[in-house]
Amino acid sequence: MSQSGSTSERLRVAALRNNQPTPFDLRPDEARRGALAEELGLLGLKKLRLAGEIRPEGRDAWRLEATIGATVTQPCVVTLAPVTTRIDEPVSRFWRPEEEFASIPEGAEVEMTDDETDPLPDVIDLGAVMAEALSLALPLYPHAEGAEAAAEALEEQAAPAPEDERPNPFAALSGLRARMESDADDGEGGENR
Repeated sequence: MSQSGSTSERLRVAALRNNQPTPFDLRPDEARRGALAEELGLLGLKKLRLAGEIRPEGRDAWRLEATIGATVTQPCVVTLAPVTTRIDEPVSRFWRPEEEFASIPEGAEVEMTDDETDPLPDVIDLGAVMAEALSLALPLYPHAEGAEAAAEALEEQAAPAPEDERPNPFAALSGLRARMESDADDGEGGENR
């Protein structure tokens, strides 16, 4: 993976400077982008970049603030035509020592904070952070231009013709009742003759 600056993809927490932020700028090479594209089911992945900093917060906690940028190509969910999307999203992670996570008794109520906190690992894997952030930023249902018209056409083709539609069961019961009453009337008239 190519990077600008002297920061590697995997950062040992013990080696991070605790008095100033550690900047990073990851730009994966073509092989790494291809592997990630295949893993995420993408047709293409260009200009992937994760840039930001990891800074100390408190005594033993660390916060990552960054931006992920990429140009992704996905198949349209309707037509399977390629759909290209530009992604530029903020990325934030917060790690603190595992011992700070209190053991929570089963059934106890827990107050959830707005900030997602993860246990502090020995090594912060910026590549894993980048892959996760990219997967979360991808459009869930990419649509190619004209996909709505194609979806409507497919829906019309799949709809049953009016003559093929199932009859209303209540209409069928009503018809059966009318025939039974008609047969009963015919039977009574025949006995009186």
